[in-house]
Amino acid sequence: MRHPLDIVAMFAALWLLAAMMLDALTPKELNAVMIAVAIGPAIVTTAVFYYLRCPRTDFAVMFAALWLISDIAIAFISPAQLPHFLIVLGFVPALLIGGVLHWQRLQRREQRLPAPSVKRG
Repeated sequence: MRHPLDIVAMFAALWLLAAMMLDALTPKELNAVMIAVAIGPAIVTTAVFYYLRCPRTDFAVMFAALWLISDIAIAFISPAQLPHFLIVLGFVPALLIGGVLHWQRLQRREQRLPAPSVKRG
């Protein structure tokens, strides 16, 4: 069973870890506190959806969208220009999840369609 305090501790640790990792990757003008403020709403929203037991697919899509929004927020608050790999890093979860969902849809489509029969006249 998911206890609310366990969820708070888990997402607080993830929030701190993400802020420190992004602090190491970003320019020196952008510190961990600024990054933590930018990604905080996304972490809280993700934790709420985790607590509400959102379906996996919906949770993954929501996570990818919030990750991209956080990346854009970091770019807005940054006093210096961000490296290009950080901009690309914001799109990676959305591209991965979109690719997986597209592949699953193609797999289900192939299972539903019968093989074409050869008719000879």
